[in-house]
Amino acid sequence: MIGSLVATGRRRKLAAGPRKVLIGVAALFAAWVVYANLFTISDPLILGILFVCGIYSIMFAAIGATPAAPDRIPLYDLALMVLSAACGLYFFLNAGAIADRISLLDPFTPTELVAGSALMLLTLEATRRTTGLGLTGVVLLFLAYNLFGSMLPPPFGHGVSDYTYLLDILVFTTDGVFGVPVQVVASYVFLFVMFGTFLSKSGGGEFFFNLAALVTGRSRGGPAKIAVISSGLYGTMSGSPTSDVVATGSITIPVMKRLGYKARFAAAVEVAASTGGSAMPPIMGSAAFILAEYTGVAYREVVTAALIPALLYYLGVFAQVHLRAVKDDLRPSEDEVPTAAQTFRTGWVFLIPIVGIVAALVAGYSPTFTAGVGVLGAVLASMLTRATRLSAWQIVEGFGETTLRILPVAGACAAAGLVIGGLSMTGLGMKAANVILTVSNGEPAVTLIIAAMVTIILGLGMPTPSAYILAAVLVGPALAQLGYPVLQSHLFLLYFAVLSALTPPIAVAALAAAAIADEDPFRIAFSAVRLAAVGFLLPFAFVFNPGLLMLADPFTNVLAAIGGVLATLAIAVSIEGSIGVPMRQVERLILTLAAVAAVFPVLPVALGGMLVILAVLARLTLQVRRRQAANAPG
Repeated sequence: MIGSLVATGRRRKLAAGPRKVLIGVAALFAAWVVYANLFTISDPLILGILFVCGIYSIMFAAIGATPAAPDRIPLYDLALMVLSAACGLYFFLNAGAIADRISLLDPFTPTELVAGSALMLLTLEATRRTTGLGLTGVVLLFLAYNLFGSMLPPPFGHGVSDYTYLLDILVFTTDGVFGVPVQVVASYVFLFVMFGTFLSKSGGGEFFFNLAALVTGRSRGGPAKIAVISSGLYGTMSGSPTSDVVATGSITIPVMKRLGYKARFAAAVEVAASTGGSAMPPIMGSAAFILAEYTGVAYREVVTAALIPALLYYLGVFAQVHLRAVKDDLRPSEDEVPTAAQTFRTGWVFLIPIVGIVAALVAGYSPTFTAGVGVLGAVLASMLTRATRLSAWQIVEGFGETTLRILPVAGACAAAGLVIGGLSMTGLGMKAANVILTVSNGEPAVTLIIAAMVTIILGLGMPTPSAYILAAVLVGPALAQLGYPVLQSHLFLLYFAVLSALTPPIAVAALAAAAIADEDPFRIAFSAVRLAAVGFLLPFAFVFNPGLLMLADPFTNVLAAIGGVLATLAIAVSIEGSIGVPMRQVERLILTLAAVAAVFPVLPVALGGMLVILAVLARLTLQVRRRQAANAPG
């Protein structure tokens, strides 16, 4: 049953000729997106129309209707491609009239009614093919609420609305299909995906893997640590835990199993590490761009605030991996670790676009311009050495593959636009916020717990952007009514939208790892949750302690960062129950309570928690050294 909820249409493996045609068309589309974003001032409505309908035309050629769809393109998909193009042409030619019409007052013409209905149906089918029945079912549920919610009793009921009212808001304004989610995907998300595509095609993925191996490969449990670092570096560009697991896990999971890790733990390490990439600056996948656009907070402020929590998340996973390696005495394999010369002989060129992106962000340039710098830097850097140089056709492929990679995100965000438009039409967002506050009785901590649970439930089986968008419009108002600052509350929601990828019962990232590790996905998911425990606690910490997001004064920021590091180490040690010597339950409990105190936003409490952590860890370290001395020869 779960498989049917997350099953998507099959990516077609076209013959050489048709595939080149598809890549060429997709490359032309990508070139237009670059031109529209970097060299023109595009009208948002026109940009949304051309992007959505163009993406749909390519999507129905590239992705079949079912997991068993044939490789050839059947007649019904050709018809959907033509219909998508026809809708795009109609809306483009009539964009001026659509922009000037008065919503809910001007009646529809028969042609407008047909074109609008066709586009809505195309959006639902595109969503089903790219993200599965989970998100599609949610969209249909909200559409049903918009149409028939007037029959419900207060407080959930709303005024009577008919189909034309719904169609007007969702298709003929920029509040629905052509709304903020699609606008973000059509601009800097697309360009950042292009940056990752070119970096990967020229060998950047291998460089980051080798860099992680160089740093950690010779330490105990080295391959697992390589997985943690390389997956984080790759995940910040891909923004998709599932694709990150497939891309890096196909290398790291077999190596970990060969080293001696159980298949369950090896896969869980990869899942936890890949999931965190969507919260790792400087790119943070596509959801961070949507957060910045939705909240009005500058993207530079978002990535700056997200830096310390992301580092703490990976510190927690890294520490647990190390402690498990010490407990099981897993030694590194020197043969699989590259030298510095091997790593940087050609790989140094990939540092150029990364530096360019960071410099552009620090200088205050827009995300769109920053992404353009990254793309240009990746292409030019690849030309500096023979081993990384891209041919003309590889560049065309890079453009085309970017379009194909963006298909699931575009489908999900177009569907999310339908949900957002419907919520604004019925006011369900504020009603949901009032229900949450009523259930929690307005208690801040209880409200946050409910918000976290709702966000995880909304994200089960969904892409991170969709999960965050739904949480932002349904749960965000409740946090706002309690007075939580916008950036803190929305980063809170983003974190749990990200973590939904590894949370049972669906855990899409674990499903991807299960095929590689040959292990049960549920067992992998539960192990990944344990490894990512710090990630589930961090959002609560930075909501109450803004210093963890570097939003307080310098002294408070530094103290919060130190407390965060100690608290993360304490949680990791408490979960694993050993740092070389077994721990008593009371010691684990003390460490957990001290970890909470260390990030508490009251100076005496925080200092007390830090001192307790240091004292317990010092005592355990002394025990380890005494045991080592007792076991030493002679």
